[in-house]
Amino acid sequence: IEEGGVRHQLTPGELGSFFLLLVVAGNETTRTAVSHGMLELTRNPDQRAIWMNDLEGVSPTAVEEIVRWATPVINFRRLVTRDTIVGDQPVKAGEKVVMFYNSANRDERAFDDPFRFDVLRSPNEHVGFGAGGPHFCLGAALARLELRVLIEETLKRFPEMTLDGAPAYAVSPFANQLKTLPVQLDD
Repeated sequence: IEEGGVRHQLTPGELGSFFLLLVVAGNETTRTAVSHGMLELTRNPDQRAIWMNDLEGVSPTAVEEIVRWATPVINFRRLVTRDTIVGDQPVKAGEKVVMFYNSANRDERAFDDPFRFDVLRSPNEHVGFGAGGPHFCLGAALARLELRVLIEETLKRFPEMTLDGAPAYAVSPFANQLKTLPVQLDD
């Protein structure tokens, strides 16, 4: 890692932690987005029909809407490294700030009708992958592909899938996880 012109080598423990983070982050967030996507497609049969009528054409916007809607990571905390202003709030070096991604993804200033699930939403400048910069999701392209394939194939195989009970949410301060999503695959 190079920082300020100085090169630092990761320790074996840091390297192990980094790879563990990659495995967990890539697995949990995609699973969470797929679960929330399928939940919303069962709750919004009109949106499911729009997508199913044009899988190829609608998939790009639908996948982005699922990531926006699901917002798998609830928040991240960061340490402020220099005095700055966030919005109109002064923040001093050494203070901690928390970013709430779901709040940003429901911001009325950024999204028309932000509490509506819309597979055709465009533009869709969500922050579900971290909103760019050095903390942008390393696996965003893979996650988009996984979401597209998993949901398209589920829709093809089980076009009449319905909810079969209430979903249960996992208790987590970090991830917006569904613990269970009971469905009936065919009528």
